[in-house]
Amino acid sequence: MNNDVQPTGHTDLTALAAGIERTNELLTRVLAEVSTSPSTHAAFVDAGYVYAAAGRLVTGTEDRKAFDLDAEGIIEAFIDKARMIFPDSRLLRVYWYDGARRRIHTQEQQRIAELPDVKVRLGNLNANNQQKGVDSLIRSDLESLARHRAISDAVLIGGDEDLVSAVEAAQGYGARVHLWGIEAPGGRNQAEPLLWEVDSARTFDLEFCKPYVTRRIGVECGDQMTGEGPAPSREEVRFVGARVAAQWLSERGREWAAGLLPGHPYLPGAVDQELLTAAEALLRHSLRSHADLRRVLRDGFWEHVQGQY
Repeated sequence: MNNDVQPTGHTDLTALAAGIERTNELLTRVLAEVSTSPSTHAAFVDAGYVYAAAGRLVTGTEDRKAFDLDAEGIIEAFIDKARMIFPDSRLLRVYWYDGARRRIHTQEQQRIAELPDVKVRLGNLNANNQQKGVDSLIRSDLESLARHRAISDAVLIGGDEDLVSAVEAAQGYGARVHLWGIEAPGGRNQAEPLLWEVDSARTFDLEFCKPYVTRRIGVECGDQMTGEGPAPSREEVRFVGARVAAQWLSERGREWAAGLLPGHPYLPGAVDQELLTAAEALLRHSLRSHADLRRVLRDGFWEHVQGQY
């Protein structure tokens, strides 16, 4: 029996060489296409944050009924700023996230939706005029576009700590995330954990925002918790956080509180918003533009809860 391995023939070597050559040509074409493809960026704008922060900075109130915001103008200003920062990148679109009753567009939101390169995405608005579901929309869009390599850079204009997971996910897919904010008088209006995670951060001042915000003449602010006047002290806010925790423990029980402990020092988004609303009602002062006081509020809440275990 002949067990000798037959040598590879000349024809097989030629076919192998031809296959390698075709593969090299394909890789060359792909690399050439990638190298000439422009970078792409998109902007993700939390409209609630922009209204509150710009209103506070320019007019001293966060109440939308007390001022007008030129949304088209400020969106165009954001686009122009992105063009300067990303000169070799093209804009995919601007995503404008806002709240509406039953997610039905208001006339203002309809006008914004008609702007070129702008996509309006609506969360719900509850009885207290608080946005619900906006953060989850931002997370979904940011993560999806990064996962599908539709964007190389994401501009995030907002400040909620709940957006940290979205930033981490987008970065995991290779996108760079840039946090833009609006100056907060006497403090911060963006969560520190969010600032720690992003690739860069930029803040717009009064001079940038002033052309786009106009106080309505003859309109009284209907919100008694606008935050005008001196902000409460850190001790007051910490005490209120503990007071709310004590009330909720008596109403909801220790089992409910125990379910929060694994997430320390963070609170679920819905619970965090509920805590903020309850504290503002007790303080008669808005904490929306005071990220430092919101952290103190959570600290007071957690100190009481942990003290029960």
